[in-house]
Amino acid sequence: MNGAESLVRTLVAGGVNVCFTNPGTSEMHFVAALDRVEGMRCVLGLFEGVVTGAADGYFRMKGTPASTLLHLGPGLANGLANLHNAKKANSGIVNIVGQHAVYHIAYNAPLTSDIEGLARPMSAWVRTSPDAKSISRDGAAAIAAAKSAPPQIATLILPADTAWNEADGIAEVLADSQRAGYSPQAVEQAAKVLRGGEPTLLLLTGSALTEHGLALAAQIAGKSGCKVMGQTYNPRMARGRGRFAIDRIPYVIEQALPILKDFRHIVLVEANDPVAFFAYPNKPSMLKPEGCEVHRMTAGGENSVAALEALAGALGAKPADAKPQQMVELAKPTGPLSHASIAHAIAMAIPENAIVVDESITTGRQFFPPTAAARPHDWLQNMGGSIGFSTPVATGAAVACPDRKVICMVGDGSAMYTLQSLWTQAREGLNVLTIVFANRIYQILRGEFDGVGAGEPGQRAQDMLKIDRPTLDFVSLAKGMGVKGRAVTTADEFVKALDEAMAEQGPRLIEVQF
Repeated sequence: MNGAESLVRTLVAGGVNVCFTNPGTSEMHFVAALDRVEGMRCVLGLFEGVVTGAADGYFRMKGTPASTLLHLGPGLANGLANLHNAKKANSGIVNIVGQHAVYHIAYNAPLTSDIEGLARPMSAWVRTSPDAKSISRDGAAAIAAAKSAPPQIATLILPADTAWNEADGIAEVLADSQRAGYSPQAVEQAAKVLRGGEPTLLLLTGSALTEHGLALAAQIAGKSGCKVMGQTYNPRMARGRGRFAIDRIPYVIEQALPILKDFRHIVLVEANDPVAFFAYPNKPSMLKPEGCEVHRMTAGGENSVAALEALAGALGAKPADAKPQQMVELAKPTGPLSHASIAHAIAMAIPENAIVVDESITTGRQFFPPTAAARPHDWLQNMGGSIGFSTPVATGAAVACPDRKVICMVGDGSAMYTLQSLWTQAREGLNVLTIVFANRIYQILRGEFDGVGAGEPGQRAQDMLKIDRPTLDFVSLAKGMGVKGRAVTTADEFVKALDEAMAEQGPRLIEVQF
């Protein structure tokens, strides 16, 4: 057994049985080992950003890490943007990155680079295996790091000669000794704040946004009178009819400030102190009002559902305390496409138990109220802000949950970063519908141009913001990668296209032109 085979066998024994991969020369012995080891599903991506984003989506839906296989420093560098997003989402990933043979590194061949230096900003655990007999132990340690509380990104660097030299065997992954808990003192402090009667916001993210966590938050809000909201962006949120629907803190500062201005206390449940996404001239970075006290009840990796149960118990909150909710009344839209008609069409089309991956940017800002009335589903968002997130994450989510429909919503600018995801979806037969909102402009940047006070854009500035000359044809692009697509220009066409796509299996694309 060589080092590569010992690593693959260790991964499978440790519960890591999916590898999203884009290999090169240095990883060929790992690739060869995949032929000799049963139990590892290999999913090829044509760009490393697809590979790393898919691993993020897989973890968000499965709760266990997948591995990636990347080629040397440049391959890792190509995947860093979506590793950034995964890190912000607390997703567990085991990255396997090839390296030159140990004796070859000193010759400074063209692909030589500081792989550990590239890995550290996005990885909580980084190690280079020194020899073949260390690989299985290092692999087991990487798996343990990825599965820790909170989950982490672990990057194991595999020199080529350590992969081809003889190894000892497989290593056992130690059972996780870090059981997720919470601080009873922090819960009691939160209960004290809520009993005080001052305007209080219960701000949620992470595991608090499961169906059970939201139900507990509804009881707590009904009993105490507090407001419950989610962060602007969240790794995964249970949504739809029968679930407690909450608003999120708006992205736009001018919208967020009036919503938060009256709160005297904010209780954080895995969430971060509300801050602006960017700095803007003459606008605050902190969104909470002056004098507002912040109390952390749980941090990432802690058992927020158990903490909410304890908080409900301390307050005497019961299911009967949850207030009835008013939902948007859905109606099938007709006529021209607008943000409102698009939102209603999607809300009506979401099937039971769907997974919605949202990178719809400006078009999607009106999606949340109508989709609260859709059939029960999970909603995934971009935690790190690096675009090109949604199509890879949808790919990984579909691998994790083959029995569920995945709906990927993406702007045309974002879609072009990782459109290669469609090829992987076609090859694997993944049940993903990609909806591209084609307004032919980086609309988010047009708004930011105004937001930072840069003035009125001239012709050269306009050319940096528009996506035209030539116009992108997403239906043709999808066809070239093996995915059926169609374009729609009216609400009626969109409703029909959605109905057909929901009834079909396999990858599909709808280009919404408006």
